[in-house]
Amino acid sequence: MPVPWFLLSLALGRSPVVLSLERLVGPQDATHCSPGLSCHLWDSDILCLPGDIMPAPGPVLAPTHLQTELVLRCHKETDCDLCVRVAVHLAVHGHWEEPEDEEKFGGAADPGVEEPRNASLQAQVVLSFQAYPTARCVLLEVQVPAALVQFGQSVGSVVYDCFEAALGSEVRIWSYTQPRYEKELNLTQQLPALPWLNVSADGDNVHLVLNVSEEQHFGLSLYWNQVQGPPKPRWHKNLTGPQIITLNHTDLVPCLCIQVWPLEPDSVRTNICPFREDPRAHRNLWRAARLRLLTLQSWLLDAPCSLPAEAALCWRAPGGDPCQPLVPPLSWENVTVDVNSWEKLQLQECLWADSLGPLKDDVLLLETRGPQDNRSLCALEPSGCTSLPSKASTRAARLGEYLLQDLQSGQCLQLWDDDLGALWACPMDKYIHKRWALVWLACLLFAAALSLILLLKKDHAKAAARSRAALLLYSADDSGFERLVGALASALCQLPLRVAVDLWSRRELSAQGPVAWFHAQRRQTLQEGGVVVLLFSPGAVALCSEWLQDGVSAPGAHGPHDAFRASLSCVLPDFLQGRAPGSYVGACFDRLLHPDAVPALFRTVPVFTLPSQLPDFLGALQQPRAARSGRLQERAEQVSRALQPALDSYFHPPGTPAPGRGVGPGAGDGT
Repeated sequence: MPVPWFLLSLALGRSPVVLSLERLVGPQDATHCSPGLSCHLWDSDILCLPGDIMPAPGPVLAPTHLQTELVLRCHKETDCDLCVRVAVHLAVHGHWEEPEDEEKFGGAADPGVEEPRNASLQAQVVLSFQAYPTARCVLLEVQVPAALVQFGQSVGSVVYDCFEAALGSEVRIWSYTQPRYEKELNLTQQLPALPWLNVSADGDNVHLVLNVSEEQHFGLSLYWNQVQGPPKPRWHKNLTGPQIITLNHTDLVPCLCIQVWPLEPDSVRTNICPFREDPRAHRNLWRAARLRLLTLQSWLLDAPCSLPAEAALCWRAPGGDPCQPLVPPLSWENVTVDVNSWEKLQLQECLWADSLGPLKDDVLLLETRGPQDNRSLCALEPSGCTSLPSKASTRAARLGEYLLQDLQSGQCLQLWDDDLGALWACPMDKYIHKRWALVWLACLLFAAALSLILLLKKDHAKAAARSRAALLLYSADDSGFERLVGALASALCQLPLRVAVDLWSRRELSAQGPVAWFHAQRRQTLQEGGVVVLLFSPGAVALCSEWLQDGVSAPGAHGPHDAFRASLSCVLPDFLQGRAPGSYVGACFDRLLHPDAVPALFRTVPVFTLPSQLPDFLGALQQPRAARSGRLQERAEQVSRALQPALDSYFHPPGTPAPGRGVGPGAGDGT
């Protein structure tokens, strides 16, 4: 829809400037060219398909320069649209090949064949125009007479009238020939913006000020502009002017853009992206960025906007800082552990934490591969990468023979593998025990004597301090729930509990099979007076219901490592025969499952909701004779703090706006 004259006047300046813009009357597009050239505009738009670059068969016309000019396309005397006129300057590139026969024998060409050098040149020139949300491609046919064909010289220009665009929008223009003999030209231009759309700051808040007339109805939309793919809408609302929209500073990211348009048929939409250089927006972008491990060689960096960054693998010893680079390095393509941007470390995560369990004193072995299947191994230490075997005095060098044996016997966990090398994590616990055997023996004798004294004086204190075994069973509904389970198990390990979960025993689970692995873990846990924790989720409830109805679970319903599915064959008899109380407890997460959804058979044991009932849940995990000490609430708060980041990540994935933001994008009804 045409823009009223006073809005164009506000956007383009005072009257002399506005009046200097050429006015085009009528809706038809047109083309004209330099004197001596002939040109023609195709009647309809074409598909924007540049195609591959082809070798030129001889002299060809090629675009050399793009030039734009703002004009007005007026439907009435005072109702005009802003329009972009594009001029494409052309030149002759390439040359004629000399005929072989004429060069070789010095003879004249066949007079019956027309000399191609005296022929005119023709070209089909494509103009591609993009201005969100509009994209067009037009085709211009140009012919140059033979008299103007001079190699490497400009022959003139062809002008297209015109591409309509919204005030304040960013336009991108490409030009190439069809077929394409050279790389396409491109040009980006920012059109003047309407002064009645303004962005101002007020402390931590940002105000969008729309000074439009009263009773003027307009639409306002916030979206994330994407370099690749369509924009991602964030918020949309129909309003009546004037308005001041408040945004929280935490909602700002560099690609957050604003679109405004009057609620009228075929109205022109105005787009601005005011936060591209805002430091707060860049800080928020990195806070929202998340790293995800997809497979052993596949990583993903999730962020609202495109990020210019470099990623690389690094390693860090327990308690060490900072993370040290791998020397020699592995290939860092598609790897994200350290993320650096503008020579500054922006993001650092250990993505193996859920699969490895609590932090251990393992040794990282770096394998590098050379030509002819040559390979070398070194152990990563703070002093560098120690070659194995080695006669150095470092810890890894002294234990190098044992580490190589563990690697060959399959006791090390592979973390990375590509054409250049691999990365392995090898346990060190048993070697530390051997090296310090006498020290450990003395400590054990002292601990035994101390335990005997405490047993005679304070039997209940001994029971309270004793570590109890806990077997955690769950249904692997999805990867996000697995990470939540891993976080809960890691938090429980900080208490006097020995936690067993299939997530940390994938190698044993694959070797023994889920059924055999669970039977062995259950028997050991119950023999030691431990407790089996059934962590219920929607998937677990569905699986239990299938067993209770049919006596068997649907094959293939869960993954090959799902111990919960395998455990039902012996868990159900314990409940049916009344052996479950005292040995089993149930749990589920708040907002994920209500305890009443748990089948009645399993509610014969306590079922706790987490984290709201953490104190009672931790009390049930203690020894039956242990006194409920005053530290129980403190331990519950400790577990809750460790569990909260995983709960926030699961129930509020990155990029999801938090509720309760007020007038801004989190409030009101979006359409």
